[in-house]
Amino acid sequence: MAQFKKVVLAYSGGLDTSAIIPWLKETYGCEVVAFCADVGQGEDDLKGIEEKAIASGASECHVVDLKDEFATNYIYPTLKTGAIYEGTYLLGTSMARPVIAKAQVEVARKVGADALAHGCTGKGNDQIRFEGCFAALAPDLEVIAPWREWSMRSREELLAYLSERNIPCSASLTKIYSRDANAWHISTEGGELEDPWNEPSDQVWTWTNSPEQAPDEAQKITLTLDKGEVVALDGQSLSPYEMIASLNELGATHGIGRVDIVENRLVGMKSRGCYETPGGTILLAALRAMEELVYDKRTRDWRETVGQQFAHLVYDGRWFTPLKDSLLAAATSLADDLSGDVVLKLYKGHVTAIQKRSPNSLYSEAFATFGEDDVYNQKHAEGFIRLYSLSSRIKAMKQK
Repeated sequence: MAQFKKVVLAYSGGLDTSAIIPWLKETYGCEVVAFCADVGQGEDDLKGIEEKAIASGASECHVVDLKDEFATNYIYPTLKTGAIYEGTYLLGTSMARPVIAKAQVEVARKVGADALAHGCTGKGNDQIRFEGCFAALAPDLEVIAPWREWSMRSREELLAYLSERNIPCSASLTKIYSRDANAWHISTEGGELEDPWNEPSDQVWTWTNSPEQAPDEAQKITLTLDKGEVVALDGQSLSPYEMIASLNELGATHGIGRVDIVENRLVGMKSRGCYETPGGTILLAALRAMEELVYDKRTRDWRETVGQQFAHLVYDGRWFTPLKDSLLAAATSLADDLSGDVVLKLYKGHVTAIQKRSPNSLYSEAFATFGEDDVYNQKHAEGFIRLYSLSSRIKAMKQK
């Protein structure tokens, strides 16, 4: 077995990565440097994480603030493409992986590591996302995936492993769910969700009110867009991260952004997850409303194609690829005219665009009116229809 001098581990402070630190040292005889990414998961998840890492055997712990980079360079560009995986999933976990992997490589370069490690299981998508990024950014560094190597297979075994080594861990056997949180969303898997016939219990949802608990009075907000980016809330300019944080609070209050889906993992199996994306759902509604005003039929159809392709690219862990650059260039070009204002109504789990305006709007009341107009000659439609349906007419004549 290969031996390494120094390994940088993507560390969360949870049970898996707490066990990975001593396992790496024992298995590879290496120094372990813990790396933790702050992508907006909350202070509770990060509290005391350096001490936890050191207590588990790490030589040092690097906590890197990635919140603004995540929002500006990953979330907002993805929003421009309109990417939604399988029509429902807003890619919260998927989008965070490349910014985390990139920062992990940067820490590895800084400390002179010769290997990278992660705590992803051999069943999930994240192992592919992390290692795809590592391959693109640091092909010279070895990658260690303990869940594909060690003999431990259960939570009980991991807890026993730590107990034998007198390594403190706050995890217990009573944990029901597997969660992933960041500035964009919270995902929940496991527990009763493993049976798709079970309705999610109240314990599944940790961020958003249920529609039943949401206020009985609707709230209206105005979002201002500039070239496909939401830049102001009710007239106040906000950075991408500030905007997401503000809309998360509003959306969570009104019960917006809950989805319960069974998705196709890249490794071939299906999995069920409940996702809460309150601010993202609001942002997407504003962009869709602006697209309705600005895009012609073929342009909108092309944007939807770009969005679908980009959703698969992000989900499949192919961020650092020429294809990402190409699709993002197309989306950025398309978004050039997406500027204006959208008024949204938040109410009982729903977000509805009720007013929209743009200097680039293709909507013309003069043309669309049901009243009398001086700009449209209805007789012209006859010739258009005859030419539009000419191939059908010819085919019918041939058959006859």
